[in-house]
Amino acid sequence: MKIFEIGTGYTSIPPRMGAATELVVQELTTSFLKLKQDVTIVDIKDKNRLQTDLPIEEVYMPQFFSSTDTSLGIVHKLKRVLYSISLTYKLHRLIKKEKGKKIVLHFHNQYNLFFFYKLTPKRLLKNVTIAYTVHSYIWFGKWEDIKDTASKRYFQEIYCCQHADKVCVLNEIVSKMLVDHYDVNPNNIVKVINGVNTDVYNSDNTAVEIGDVRRKYNLDGKKVMFQVGSVCDRKNQLGSIQLLLPLLKEDNSFVYMFAGGIIDQAYLDNIYSFAKENNIDGQVIYAGEVTPGKELNFLYSTADCTIMNSKSEAFALVIAESLSAKRPIFINPTIMSSLAFLGKKEGHGIIRIKDSFIADLKRLLTDKEYYKDMQEKGRQFIVDEFSWDVAARQYLKTFE
Repeated sequence: MKIFEIGTGYTSIPPRMGAATELVVQELTTSFLKLKQDVTIVDIKDKNRLQTDLPIEEVYMPQFFSSTDTSLGIVHKLKRVLYSISLTYKLHRLIKKEKGKKIVLHFHNQYNLFFFYKLTPKRLLKNVTIAYTVHSYIWFGKWEDIKDTASKRYFQEIYCCQHADKVCVLNEIVSKMLVDHYDVNPNNIVKVINGVNTDVYNSDNTAVEIGDVRRKYNLDGKKVMFQVGSVCDRKNQLGSIQLLLPLLKEDNSFVYMFAGGIIDQAYLDNIYSFAKENNIDGQVIYAGEVTPGKELNFLYSTADCTIMNSKSEAFALVIAESLSAKRPIFINPTIMSSLAFLGKKEGHGIIRIKDSFIADLKRLLTDKEYYKDMQEKGRQFIVDEFSWDVAARQYLKTFE
């Protein structure tokens, strides 16, 4: 069996920024290789690609379209279309090269697979299994609220799910939405997980680096809550600061730090304005956009705890990263209810945000035995159930 893991074209692999889907492709491929699988990444051409030993076949794109692209305007959409077309013809050549072998094409982006289907003759797919993983967070809303957006912006994803041999979803909410409203064959839907690199995200043996980070952000003697995610309303950093406001005003040694690419500059400006109006601007620290992996792990390890306060998430990989780095995490009820696996492990490094949030946070920061217990339980939960090797085995079972 030959597996092709297909990069989205959004940014190259390995990603320089917090690009969750590209990280999935990178880590899944790494675990496939550990499991002795024949796998190759197909990804956008990038003369400035970060150093990697992963096997990568590059897809040609004109130099005008940079390999790393965070804007979502018309140029971005044109790039997606052109990359998808170029990708399709690259895949045609790779399929023909693997004569007679069973091939799995694993897509992670709606544009890529939609154009592949439209431009590929069926005779070429005789020995090919098409797998599509749904990463979009749109499906977590109420049907009446999202149906218009889905029909306008996600019609390609709907088409992909209706035609793929295997549709990989991260939880039952997505599965139910696709089956009930888009007639996707339930027999084609497989539940999988996103994993975490438990070697990289680990607080052990990072004392020197933690000291450097603390000095860089003037955190010596401070208690730190950390949030990871793109800076925008959906990630709800402002909501986190509002939750923390009583403690921030009461204790100037407590700090809220957040990291992630800026999606909405006006939203970041609102955060700064709110902090200044409430005289806590010295306690609200933006750490910028941080490269996934060791650099991000140092920030997790610098913090005392983390928070996931998003309005919606497809999987919330940062929860797994935080727990793997032995940092307990506070999670809001919306995410707790939409990601069912979390509810089963509440108390294993996971703390639900309730009306008693400030009291619960104070207990975590002052009760050393309780804190250590949450650290160890959270780490063990991730090692046992959410490592990338566990995820890779789930995918292999699906492909085979």
